[in-house]
Amino acid sequence: MTSESQREAVIEVQDLVTHYGERQILDGVNLNVYKGEVMVIMGGSGSGKSTLLRHLLGLRKPTSGSIKLLGKDITRVSKKEMFAIRRDMGVAFQGGALFGSLSVGENVMLPLREHTKLDENTMRIMARMKLEVMNLAGFEDLMPSELSGGMIKRAALARAVIMDPKLLFFDEPSAGLDPVVSAELDELILRLRNAMKMTIVIVTHELESAFKVADRITMLDQGKILITGTVDEVRNSDIERVQNMLNRRPREEDVDTEAYLGRLTGKQR
Repeated sequence: MTSESQREAVIEVQDLVTHYGERQILDGVNLNVYKGEVMVIMGGSGSGKSTLLRHLLGLRKPTSGSIKLLGKDITRVSKKEMFAIRRDMGVAFQGGALFGSLSVGENVMLPLREHTKLDENTMRIMARMKLEVMNLAGFEDLMPSELSGGMIKRAALARAVIMDPKLLFFDEPSAGLDPVVSAELDELILRLRNAMKMTIVIVTHELESAFKVADRITMLDQGKILITGTVDEVRNSDIERVQNMLNRRPREEDVDTEAYLGRLTGKQR
């Protein structure tokens, strides 16, 4: 088995700290994602997982720390350099984020229009090829409003991989889907990884889906990483908060009376 020191890290997060105003969201996050693996990022509401994803996409600058994608620190690159890096990134947003005024095919072709000078016919053929992979052959002329929730997710995934990116980011792929459609999407993600050798980062709260697709799982809590490990390592972890998340046990917190009164009165005690 290849050790981590021998694997190629395509995402390297070091000492990442983020604030929203005075509130600290991420607290010293360190994370490597290796070439060709599926990394699932999990955590409860307010854990910082969505903020971490925004940083990985280059949509927000951290307070401190670094984020390297494919060897380049995106916290320090210019807008022009970031634009070039995004050619190697695909993103499937929660809810699909398809443009309602464009057909499915036109939505899928958008990255090609933005980043290439291909002729119209070539772009249409490429879009049809990706829709075929997603089991959406023949749907390119429909509007997003004519698709089911699962079809919207697959169309968004077709758009995300239209340029054969090295990195694919997927935000809550199973959200709002029934179990059968969710399972089909999980299988599609695995086929993409195996066929196209992509590195995939998924943010989700769906345990069943995470355990099915992940090579490794990272769990966040209150802006810190609780654990990063294989599915078995996470399942067998003796960290109480990890087991609380896995078994849906509510977290019990000791109430600091002084801090509570300070929040109510707007004064620090």
